[in-house]
Amino acid sequence: MNRSWMSLAVAVVVLAIAAPAAQAQAGGPPQGGMRGGAGRMMEMLLTGITLDAAQQTKLEAIQAKYAKEMPAMTPGVRPSPEEMTKRRELNTKQQDEIRTILTAEQQATYDKNLAAVRERMPRGKSN
Repeated sequence: MNRSWMSLAVAVVVLAIAAPAAQAQAGGPPQGGMRGGAGRMMEMLLTGITLDAAQQTKLEAIQAKYAKEMPAMTPGVRPSPEEMTKRRELNTKQQDEIRTILTAEQQATYDKNLAAVRERMPRGKSN
C-alpha cells in the first residue's frame, strides 16, 4: 500500500513539471501575464472590435513583448509594491501600444472599454 502512494506522488510531481512545458510547446498563454485576469481584461478591452489579420498579428506581438517583461506571479503570494507598480506601468504601455494598431473607430470603442474596465477596478488601481 505504501508503495502505491509513493508511485502516485511521483506521478503527480512528474505531471506538475511536464504540464507547463507541454503547454508552452502547444502555444499556450505566455508566462507572466496572459493567463486568467489578463486574458479576460484583453477580451473586455476588445469587446465590439473586430481585428483584421494584420492587426491580430500585431496584437499578438505586443502581448508577447509585454508578457516577457511582466513580473512573474506566484499563486497565493502577494506581489510586492514594486512588482505591482511595474505591472501597472507595463499594462499602461501595452494598452497604449495596442491602441496604435486600431482604426479611429476602433480606438473610440477601445477607449470606452478601457474606461469601463478602469471604473470596475478596486480603488487605488489605475489599470
